[in-house]
Amino acid sequence: MSRIGKLPIEVPANVKIAVSDDNIVTVEGKLGKLTQQVSPLITMKVEGNHLLVGRVDETQEARSKHGLYRSLIANMVKGVSEGFTVVQELVGVGYKASATDNLLELALGYSHSILFEIPSEVSVVTVTERGKNPTITLKSHDRQLLGQVAAKIRSLRKPEPYKGKGIRFMGEVVKKKAGKSASDK
Repeated sequence: MSRIGKLPIEVPANVKIAVSDDNIVTVEGKLGKLTQQVSPLITMKVEGNHLLVGRVDETQEARSKHGLYRSLIANMVKGVSEGFTVVQELVGVGYKASATDNLLELALGYSHSILFEIPSEVSVVTVTERGKNPTITLKSHDRQLLGQVAAKIRSLRKPEPYKGKGIRFMGEVVKKKAGKSASDK
C-alpha cells in the first residue's frame, strides 16, 4: 500500500468537496475553486471531514497513481483554504522588478526590460529595499500554476555558478565555482 496514498485528507469546515460519477473532483473554498480529472483506477470516499483515496486493484498502474492523486487532491484542499506562496529574489547589480496589475516588468541586465504577463489566478507583489536584493512574491490557490509561473520567471535569468547572479528562490543555495584563476599551472 502506498504510504502517501493511504493517508486520509483532512477537509476543513469551510471547504466543499464534490466527486462526480466520471471521476472529476471539485474542491471549493474561500480562495477559489479547483477541479481535477482522476484516473478510473482511483476511488474516493468522503467520511465526515476526511476524504479517503483508494485504488480499484493492485496493478502497477493503479499503485503508481494512488499516491499521486492523493497528493494532488491534498494540494487542492490546502490551496483553496490557505493558499500557496513562492518568494524569489533577484541577485545582481541593477536587477529590478516592478509589478502593475498582472504585468511584471523585470530589468535583468539585458539591453531591454522584460515584460512578463502573470495569469489572473496568481497575485504578484514586488519589494525593493535599500541594501537588500529585490524580491518577487507570488501567491495563488493553484499550486501547479504557481510553480509553473515561478519556474518560468526563474528561467529568464537562471543563477550562474561564478558570481551567483540571477533569479533564485528564497533560501536557495547556489554552489559557486572557483573560476579561471583556480586552475593549476
